[in-house]
Amino acid sequence: MISKLPVVSGLECIRALEKVGYTVVRQKGSHVRLKDMNGKLPPVTVPDHKELRPGLLRKILKDADLTVEQFIQLYK
Repeated sequence: MISKLPVVSGLECIRALEKVGYTVVRQKGSHVRLKDMNGKLPPVTVPDHKELRPGLLRKILKDADLTVEQFIQLYK
């Protein structure tokens, strides 16, 4: 079953990714770069916007190797 994506801001997405092990390494403009310090997960860029569009959020989750269900659990 495919879960519906929640409507989240860039900051909320970053907080959820930090629970998985990502750390903010730099920011240029509104783009925040996150990296896994253990080197197991690929780096991810998240824009610090008020609301992330569904396609962009799906791309971020794909890059972070997370399912929608896993993200929803982290987001709560």
